[in-house]
Amino acid sequence: MVPAYSDHAANERTFLAWVRTGIAIISFGIVVEKFDLFIRTLAISETTDVLRKAQLERISSHLGPDESIALIAGGVALIAIQTLRFALNSLLLDDTEAHALKGIRAGTVVSLLLILLVAAIATYQVFK
Repeated sequence: MVPAYSDHAANERTFLAWVRTGIAIISFGIVVEKFDLFIRTLAISETTDVLRKAQLERISSHLGPDESIALIAGGVALIAIQTLRFALNSLLLDDTEAHALKGIRAGTVVSLLLILLVAAIATYQVFK
């Protein structure tokens, strides 16, 4: 039997939840890029209706690779940081000594960074 099995299982569940969140963020970044590509293709193919073509180009100019790259990089960073956190917590769970919580937890920092990233993208889209 694994000592402190329930603690290890909780650590693994938390890690998997963060991985799912990271994958969802990466997927959203890919969707943003594919939607932009779709809108640009539609704008190019709309050669007869000038007004519709201008509207599609305006929509396409608000989306771009910068937002999708930021989302993809954020998702990858989230998974990488949480992998390190999972490994560290696994080691600490196996240790018999008591350990004090040090500083701000990585999950809090990553969550705040993701909130700031989404807020920055939303602000950029509004004022662009």
